[in-house]
Parts: sequence; C-alpha cells; structure tokens
Amino acid sequence: MQLAQLAVGDSAKVAKITGEGAFRRRLLELGLVPGTVIRRASRAGFGDPIAYEVRGVVLCLRQAEARTVELVTEHEAT
Repeated sequence: MQLAQLAVGDSAKVAKITGEGAFRRRLLELGLVPGTVIRRASRAGFGDPIAYEVRGVVLCLRQAEARTVELVTEHEAT
C-alpha cells in the first residue's frame, strides 16, 4: 500500500521509500524511516497536499510524493 492510499484517521508503518536522490534523503531526514508509524490527519479541499502525523509532527506531502512511500498495515504485518 502507498501512503497516498491511507484513509483519514488510519495509520500504518513505513516499509520503504521508493523515491530517489535528494527527495528520498529528505523524507528519511523527516523521520519516514522503515518501521515508523504514520497516521493520515487530513486533506486539503482539492486533495493536495495531504497532512500526515509522524512522531508527533504534522507533515504535508503532495499525492505524487506520498506515492513514493510504501506502507505495511498492522493486518499485513501479522
């Protein structure tokens, strides 16, 4: 599952970042490392950007950016 597919209020763990270069590095610096729990907080009126809560901080990403983050849900992990 990709981060962009996460429903409002749902959470999952980061499995991997598929982006490349400086953008991938920036996501890792922001705390999106494998095993980190991320929750979808809200969405802007036109759908972009999307707000996520990571380690108590709200982070906004565009849908295209959120599609580079692969997740594993608790159901998939068991």
